[in-house]
Amino acid sequence: MGTRPRTLIAAGAALGALALAGCSNGSDADSGASASPASAASSEGADVGAPPGAEILGITREGEPFKVTVTFSDGSQPAEFRITVDGVTCDDSLDPKVLAYAADSVGASATESPVPESGKQFCVVLMNVENVGKSRQSWDAGGTVGLNVRDTQYTETQQEAEYALDYAQYANSQGRPGATFGLNPGSHGPAYGVFEIPAGDEPTSLWVTSGTAITTIDGVEPGYLVRLE
Repeated sequence: MGTRPRTLIAAGAALGALALAGCSNGSDADSGASASPASAASSEGADVGAPPGAEILGITREGEPFKVTVTFSDGSQPAEFRITVDGVTCDDSLDPKVLAYAADSVGASATESPVPESGKQFCVVLMNVENVGKSRQSWDAGGTVGLNVRDTQYTETQQEAEYALDYAQYANSQGRPGATFGLNPGSHGPAYGVFEIPAGDEPTSLWVTSGTAITTIDGVEPGYLVRLE
């Protein structure tokens, strides 16, 4: 699709009712990741884009993996993933191949191409997720990832989450199964996030929580900050 690539600098997240525990700096070192020491988010400088008061578990660069551990309330085997941010592209349309596959999968002969809300553009985030745990597990970026324009955060709507699922289903049809549908230990695949931001703006950072949501009843969850500038 005609897109304008953006350069990313880190990420990680959780799925559904899972409780995600971001790894320590020592764990990052074990996984080959490069992460800064944990810190509390501030309203200025390098921490812009992290929710106020959030603990920043690490900052990595595009192409540098970091590890997250997902724990379950029933005490079952934790899920462990090594996540690499591969890129983000923004445009006023989505990939026509993805849209055509989505239409065909429901038996539609044609589909009207989605358009962003008036005055906005689509941004598609691509991550690679590897299962480094001991059992088959799923991972999804929906609900736990925010794309920021300075200190303004945009998260997926229900419709945007459906677009992200379309991307995952298309990749799966092309022989690239991803974490959305479950990965066995040692396997890896793509994961997607789709966001809408103002058409005249450039994304400046990406925030990926290490909890079940960016903010829960317990407050702001820790996470990873992805600087885009």
